[in-house]
Amino acid sequence: MFRDAAVRAATTRPDACDPGHGAVVQQTRRYPRRGQVTGREERVETDFQAFVAARSTALFRGALVLTGNREAAEDLVQETLERACRKWRVIAAKDAPDAYVRRIMVNLANDRWRRFRRLVTTSDPESGDRAAPGDEFGRVDSRDQLVRALQQLPMRMRTVVVLRYFHDLSDTEIAADLKISPSTVRSQLARGIEKLRGQIPTPSAPSPQRHTEGIR
Repeated sequence: MFRDAAVRAATTRPDACDPGHGAVVQQTRRYPRRGQVTGREERVETDFQAFVAARSTALFRGALVLTGNREAAEDLVQETLERACRKWRVIAAKDAPDAYVRRIMVNLANDRWRRFRRLVTTSDPESGDRAAPGDEFGRVDSRDQLVRALQQLPMRMRTVVVLRYFHDLSDTEIAADLKISPSTVRSQLARGIEKLRGQIPTPSAPSPQRHTEGIR
């Protein structure tokens, strides 16, 4: 359902984009009827729709962890796809379109977190002294707990963990996405897992990979 909505939203909204020309569409402009577009424009549009259908679910899983909120995650994926749509002719020609789109999403998420933290003047988001959601009811939902724990990680560390466990990227792929060295990826990942295990009190301290099952 989310995938279908993403396809429709990213390709039919009047304020989205025209993948055939790589330009923002004005509020009053609509896509030309199918008989009016060139074969090349139609192929670009079809290719983008196929990408959205194939990758939007994985993007949403990652966005959910990066934002910690379903509505915010949907907005993040929507904005990511709209930006990708505007540049799709260029992105599609790259060796790794997935990596380019992921980088758009991560950058947008990081920008949102920076804006949010500038507005927050109460507690330190790194302090970890807040109760996990559900504690007041005597039950902690593992997915919400993981999301909350991830949000308390430093930005780059959180991104490394998300790319590994929610996008199944290798050290080399993560390094290329974030423009850091593979050794830095491994260090950030190891420290991130250690911090997560310290924040999620479970007897067996399962790895983040096991917790992702509730988000799929």
